[in-house]
Amino acid sequence: MFDYQKKRRYFGQTADDIKELTTAEIETLGGKNVRTGYRGVYFSANPDALYRINLRTALLNRVLAPLVSFTCRSADDIYRAANRINWQKFISPEDTFAVFASLSNSRITHSQYAALRVKDAIVDFFRDKTGQRPSVDTRYPDLWLNLHIEQDQAVLALDTSGGSLHRRSYRRKSVKAPMAETLAASIIRYSEWHGERPLYDPFCGSGTLLCEAYLYLSQTPPALFRRQFGFERLPDFDKELYTTVRDAAFARVKTVDEGLITGSDIDEGAISASLRNCETLDKKGVVKITQQDVFDLDGLENRTIVCNPPYGIRLQHRADLNGFYKRFGDFLKQRCKGSTAYVYFGEREYIKKMGLRASWKKVLSNGGLDGRLVRYDMY
Repeated sequence: MFDYQKKRRYFGQTADDIKELTTAEIETLGGKNVRTGYRGVYFSANPDALYRINLRTALLNRVLAPLVSFTCRSADDIYRAANRINWQKFISPEDTFAVFASLSNSRITHSQYAALRVKDAIVDFFRDKTGQRPSVDTRYPDLWLNLHIEQDQAVLALDTSGGSLHRRSYRRKSVKAPMAETLAASIIRYSEWHGERPLYDPFCGSGTLLCEAYLYLSQTPPALFRRQFGFERLPDFDKELYTTVRDAAFARVKTVDEGLITGSDIDEGAISASLRNCETLDKKGVVKITQQDVFDLDGLENRTIVCNPPYGIRLQHRADLNGFYKRFGDFLKQRCKGSTAYVYFGEREYIKKMGLRASWKKVLSNGGLDGRLVRYDMY
C-alpha cells in the first residue's frame, strides 16, 4: 500500500496568508483533521472528499497524495526509494510524466538534481521491466510528481490535481500583471459577500475578481474546465464514485441575477479581456462590464466594492500614483455612501495616501508582491 492509502492523509498547497480560509474551505468540502504546515495544510479525506475538494476548491493550488516517505541523506537514497515503486500502477511507457522538487534544510542542495534522480529511477524501472521508457513533459504530463525533502526526510507524492488548480482556464485574454485567481477568490471570501447586494469592481482589468465572484455566487466548480485530474491515475481511483461526485457538484450550480456583479475599467484592452473571460463562465451575460473612468461614475452607493487599483508594475508609465490614490479615497468617501470597499494594494506604501481610516488590513501576497487587502466602511 502507498502512504496515502494507509492514513488517507493529503497535503494541500496554499499561500501562507490564507491558511485559515483554506482550512474552513476544506472542512466544508468534507476534509477532516486539518493541520497547517509549511506552505500548505495537511488533511484527511475519503476518496469522495478528495475528488470533491479538487473539483470545488477555490483556494488550493494543488493536492498531493504521499506515495512513499523515506530518510534521504544522498541522491542515491532518492533513486533507490523511487525505483522500488511499481510505476506500472500509474503510467505506461507511452505516457508522459514530470517531477518537481522542493528542498528545506537538506543535504541535497539542488532541487533540479533531486527531481532528476526520481526521473532516472522511473525511466530505469520501465527499461528493466519493458525495454521501453516513458517521456518527460514538464508542461502537460500525464502524471505529475512532487518530491519534498526537509531535514533529510523525504516525501514523494502524486499530484492529485494534475497541475496547479489556480489555472481555471476561463482566462482567455489577459492584461499586464493579472491578479492570481486564488488571490481573487481570497478577496471575495474576505469580503463576506453572498449576493445580498451588488458587487462592483471599478478597475476590473482582465476580470479576475468578477469571474471569481461569479464562480462563488453561482457555486460553479472552479475546476469545471479541467479535462483530467491527477487522482484518475491513482491505482484505487473509483470512476463511478467520481462521476457521482462531479454530477452532485454541478447540480449545485445556481443562476445569478443580472446586476449583482458589475465592473468597469478605463482601458479598452482591459474591457476586451474581461468581457472575453467573463463570457467563458457567464453564458447568459448577467455580468455587466463597461469602459469608464472610475472618477466619471455617478457613485457606488450601498455596494460591495472589490478592486485592485493600478500600481507601478501594472502601468507602462508610472504616473502620479500618490495623487491618484488620494483622489480615489475622496471618491469612496464622497460618492460611495453605505458601501464597503475591499481594496487590494500591490504596493502597500499607497495605503496611507487614501486618506481613509481602515477597518482592517490583511497580508495577502501576490507572486513576489507583499500586498495588503484593506477594508473601508463608508457610512
